[in-house]
Amino acid sequence: MPTSPITEAAPLSLCAREPHVPADRLVAEMVPPPRFDAVRFDTYVPDPQQPSQIEAVKVLSDFASGLGGAHASGGGRRRWFARTPKKAAPAAPRGVYLDGGYGVGKTHLLASLWHATPAEPALKAFGTFVELTNLVGALGFQETVRTLSGHRLLCIDEFELDDPGDTVLVSTLLGKLVDAGVALAATSNTLPGKLGEGRFAAADFLREIQGLSAHFRPLRIDGEDYRHRGLPEAPPPYSDEQVAKAAYATDGASLDDFPQLLEHLARVHPSRYGALTDGLRAVCLTDVQPVPDQSTALRLVVLADRLYDREVPVLASGLPFDRLFSDEMLNGGYRKKYFRAISRLTALARDAKALVAQ
Repeated sequence: MPTSPITEAAPLSLCAREPHVPADRLVAEMVPPPRFDAVRFDTYVPDPQQPSQIEAVKVLSDFASGLGGAHASGGGRRRWFARTPKKAAPAAPRGVYLDGGYGVGKTHLLASLWHATPAEPALKAFGTFVELTNLVGALGFQETVRTLSGHRLLCIDEFELDDPGDTVLVSTLLGKLVDAGVALAATSNTLPGKLGEGRFAAADFLREIQGLSAHFRPLRIDGEDYRHRGLPEAPPPYSDEQVAKAAYATDGASLDDFPQLLEHLARVHPSRYGALTDGLRAVCLTDVQPVPDQSTALRLVVLADRLYDREVPVLASGLPFDRLFSDEMLNGGYRKKYFRAISRLTALARDAKALVAQ
């Protein structure tokens, strides 16, 4: 009987994974992701042509220094049970909101703020907007307030409102946390007063949106996507054979058919996408095709964010990543999410070139 010419171990499969993430892991993992473990304000390289980037470093450094005292409501989690008079709301916003296009370094700056804030890691929380809403889903609203109210700082990356339920939920949650003395910092591609536009009838939820906006001082960061600044264009897709060969030759790589992966993502809650990528050293995909609908596209955006956070290269055959989303999607209310996903997947595709060369 002839033997198979492939001697390497079979690659992993994302489609075979259905992780279950306990709530305590969701809380424990509210720290900057691996890609941003070592970032600091002095490792941020501002574009000399963009004064707003230089100004952002100074403003955020000062903001971090101002968080060095005692908790605004009197000393951590014990304050939850203290019987002290409720303090008046601060006159000025107790938060900063980094507004700018994708790839200008907002997450780098947000993570630098987390690292620079003089508090124990257990008193600082960092997560994406999706991870925050997932935390509420896992713990319940009151327990989330209880868990986060003793924190000195809550950093929310990729802040966006996709539906009316999120608007009311997050508005109420952040209001309670600010009342408890928690400082806020967030990044987004949309000004706080414009959240939700193009996604639902934002005018019907103007009070909640204005309430969210009142918590933040907007800080505009201009510039071009640093992932394309002075770098070569993304490599073209490879053949199915090249992708499969690289997957078998790379320890810890996964190999999946792209359409099947999209179907699998519908069966896994987005809060588990980080766990879905646990231990992966590369993701190999065959037959990349246009994403068929908006729900599928938004799930892919979350997966792209988790892969980028964890610096997992992506090797693919089929269409290039800049053709994943239709013109209608790229011109619609979620366009900034899709452009961010294209930018990040393109960066990960560049990182994957070495897999083919080995």
